[in-house]
Amino acid sequence: MATRTQSKSKTGSQSKTTGRSTAGSKSASTSRTASKPASASRSRSSKSQNEDMPNSKFHQLFLDGLKDIYWAEKALVKALGKMQKAATSEELADAILTHQEQTKEQVSRLERVFESVGQTAKAKKCPAMEGLIEEGQEVIDDTDEDSAVRDAGLIMCCQKVEHYEIATYGSLRTLAAKMGHDEAAQLLEQTLNEEKETDVLLTQLAESSINEEAAAE
Repeated sequence: MATRTQSKSKTGSQSKTTGRSTAGSKSASTSRTASKPASASRSRSSKSQNEDMPNSKFHQLFLDGLKDIYWAEKALVKALGKMQKAATSEELADAILTHQEQTKEQVSRLERVFESVGQTAKAKKCPAMEGLIEEGQEVIDDTDEDSAVRDAGLIMCCQKVEHYEIATYGSLRTLAAKMGHDEAAQLLEQTLNEEKETDVLLTQLAESSINEEAAAE
């Protein structure tokens, strides 16, 4: 009798274990099945957002910023020519000329940015750059020709321009990356690095001799 009782007990235990295992397997299978529609839904949602991006306000903000800096860079090419001619120091004149040529390349690079996001390059007047350029002209008008003071003033104006461009290109690069415009982000990053390098060069010119000479005049 004891043997038959133990046998029944083992059989019942095995049956319960098998039942729990089967139930667990069904539950896991159901869970996996349920997760597939959620994943697919997220995929469809992401795809829909990418398709709608060109019409979004966020994308329009990005395009407006591109048009703004496109106008600014084209206007700056002309302004740098005037500053280069007005500079007293040969080193400063050479630095401004070099940046003028670099700015021409940056204009072309911006056209590639427009193209990379399926847009035609268009310029929108930039009041900020217009004001900075006018300030540079005022320095030329208000300082003596062939003076270190003029050079110090020109460097200050050029660095204001650089800081504006650094802020603009940094923001546009971040916006482009957020929207998945990888090529645009890389092109904007390249220009951003150039602007930072120019800013450092201008500081070095000012601190090496120009500010000291200007202070002595």
